[in-house]
Amino acid sequence: MLADIEPVHRESTASIIARQLRDAIMNGSLPPGTQLGETDLAARFEVSRGPLREAMQRLVSEGLLRSERHRGLFVIELEPGDVHDIYGARWAVERAAAIQVVRGNETSRIAAQLADAVQAMAQAEQQDDPAALAEADLTFHETLIEASGSRRLVRMARTLLIETRMCLSALQNTYRKNYQGVDERIAEHNRIIEALRDRDEKLVLELLEAHMEDAVRRLAPGTTLTSGSAERERD
Repeated sequence: MLADIEPVHRESTASIIARQLRDAIMNGSLPPGTQLGETDLAARFEVSRGPLREAMQRLVSEGLLRSERHRGLFVIELEPGDVHDIYGARWAVERAAAIQVVRGNETSRIAAQLADAVQAMAQAEQQDDPAALAEADLTFHETLIEASGSRRLVRMARTLLIETRMCLSALQNTYRKNYQGVDERIAEHNRIIEALRDRDEKLVLELLEAHMEDAVRRLAPGTTLTSGSAERERD
């Protein structure tokens, strides 16, 4: 009955708008707390309000925008305490991805791709470019997740990595101050790569968890992946 239906490859207007808004949130062009005005955005995108509203609702469902009754839509604001939740969720996703990669048949190829990201980190360090360094770091993790071949893990990671970028942007001064020992950070990534090449699943997971813990300590001092929830409950 559906034999004559062919795939539609064109990206919808709402999808294009949503992607551009995501990018603007991610890179700080739309800072946390910014209110999104329909009239202004519709004029900027040169579209009607229909696809704009659809795009913004997508970002609400992804958790990047929040809706306030009678006020409108706002870019979410991330506090240092949110770092625990974001990195805890990232650990769960990346743990699952790493297991699939280690147990797969293309660890050598994937390790080479990860090594490219680490090389970009080293170049950013030489150029004293913290923004490029953070971007290369996140590219490493995006590559690992995509290499799992799991569309669901990639989908779950998308918002988490955008929120991570928001954390790094919102807490840039803290990040710059605490992002010391870049050589050691690069060495951490290289150890993960070597463990992947050796198919040492236990070591890969241990190194990934330690890497996440280290990031949480740097971005939100006093908080850890294991103790953050308990600390907030006591508060």
